[in-house]
Amino acid sequence: MHVSPAIKRTLLALLVIALVAALLIYGVGLEVIKARQVDLIYLGRQHLWLVGWSMLFALLVGIPSGILLSRPYMRRWAEYIMQIFNVGNTLPPLAVLALAMVVIGIGDRPAIIALFLASLLPIVRNTYAGLIGVPESLLEAANGIGMTKWQRLRQVELPNAWPVILSGIRIAMAINVGTAPLAFLIGASSYGELIFPGIYLNDFPVLILGAVATALFALILDMLLAALGRWLSPHAL
Repeated sequence: MHVSPAIKRTLLALLVIALVAALLIYGVGLEVIKARQVDLIYLGRQHLWLVGWSMLFALLVGIPSGILLSRPYMRRWAEYIMQIFNVGNTLPPLAVLALAMVVIGIGDRPAIIALFLASLLPIVRNTYAGLIGVPESLLEAANGIGMTKWQRLRQVELPNAWPVILSGIRIAMAINVGTAPLAFLIGASSYGELIFPGIYLNDFPVLILGAVATALFALILDMLLAALGRWLSPHAL
């Protein structure tokens, strides 16, 4: 029986998630997980809140910016402007969080801004790279049948650039999820509330629980993004 590559990838992702979960149960024990069940659920929601809002803002800014930079009249300035979006990656995450805290205060808002900045560059750069990588023959064909610039962007350029754009979104999501625990240091709830106290108190089961929960979170979101990519591009393998 033939199994499609998409199903194979999904099964492999589910196997990895199950393996990580099994290692977590084996490493920390069911007792610790049951004792921290309420914390895991609450902190998971808070983690998702930070990641969701910061990624939404990164997408709303990053994709239009990448589209704008890919236009012929902007390409000569693209690499220079890209350095503005690189601020969140050039500075260490702790420095970005500290600056956001100084300007805005403590809590969720500075954490969302810092995560937004950290997630921005991969989305902008991959949107730009995907669009300028669209074959010239496709653009000429679109012009030849009388498409407007907007029609060409929507019907030709974005669909062909989508796999590259999605790769940037997945990279940004991984950076975002992995950086979100640091938001604990400026008063925002996330799985960092398990990781950092675990470090300070030498409570290794709680430390491992927070770290593995973050890893599982990243794996699940990446799997969902991959599924979304296949759904939006059904012709792709």
